[in-house]
Amino acid sequence: MSKIAFVFPGQGSQFVGMAKALAQSSPAAAAVWATADRALGEPISTLAWEGPEEDLNRTENSQPALLAASIAYLEAVRERWYELQVDIPEPAFAAGHSMGQYTALVASGALALEDAVRLVRTRGQKMQASGTGREGRMAAVIGLDDASLPELVAKASEHGVFGVANRNSPGQVVMSGERAAVEASLAIAKSLGAKRAIELPVSVAAHSPLMAEAAEGMREVLAGITFHDPNPPLLANADARVITTADGCRAELVDHLTTGVDWVGAIQAMEAAGVTTFIEVGPGQVLTGLIKRIAPAATVIALDDKGAADRLAVPFADAAAVSE
Repeated sequence: MSKIAFVFPGQGSQFVGMAKALAQSSPAAAAVWATADRALGEPISTLAWEGPEEDLNRTENSQPALLAASIAYLEAVRERWYELQVDIPEPAFAAGHSMGQYTALVASGALALEDAVRLVRTRGQKMQASGTGREGRMAAVIGLDDASLPELVAKASEHGVFGVANRNSPGQVVMSGERAAVEASLAIAKSLGAKRAIELPVSVAAHSPLMAEAAEGMREVLAGITFHDPNPPLLANADARVITTADGCRAELVDHLTTGVDWVGAIQAMEAAGVTTFIEVGPGQVLTGLIKRIAPAATVIALDDKGAADRLAVPFADAAAVSE
């Protein structure tokens, strides 16, 4: 069977109703939500399932809700594989997009679910407060050749702090920085050949130096949290290096706040290491779309199957060796 990797979405994949049907059909998924609710001391499940959308989309809510939903998908499919007696290979890697790194660490056994949901809530609060007095913004740039990115960064940086936040797929990047620099970058990107350059509806400059206060705040918080060596190993957001130790996991959660997410590099690194099947674990299919553009030859499966009553795809079910 092919070598597989689990990938976990970041903020933006959440939606009202996510993993509700799954919790109704899967005791394992329901248990994940119950654990998250207890850990936070409030029913994050109710907010995730019923909204209102405006409250769910607040960073301090969307991050723990999305993490719980993603782990609910993971536990539900593991439960189904067990029931079907599916012989599933252990994933070679786990990788999360931005906040999805916390989910990846839970999936790899490096971080407890209870700690993770509390940590991402704190992360969201610190991100919102970071860079006070230096208004942050983000923008998506579509259709710009990678070779032109250094020139875009250099010219926009003349107006303030500015850099690449996410390299999501060939021709799709997200920029981040101070408001004046991001606003200037829209015209600069188009002058360099971008098809589209649009400001995003966010009020923080994620994955930029403006998150330095948040990073230092999280460094202090994370120092008091128990981590374990991840199995499978994790891939770092900034440079796709393989992370195999508890200390490396802790450092990654600090570093990735101020550095960019090179999702292209992460997928290419896993493909080069022999991964042929990527399984997106969580609500939506954002990463599935990106990976298909990065690695066209790979098999990409999203567990969130909109055609299923409980919204769960069960990879490898056709290979189940069900006992008589």
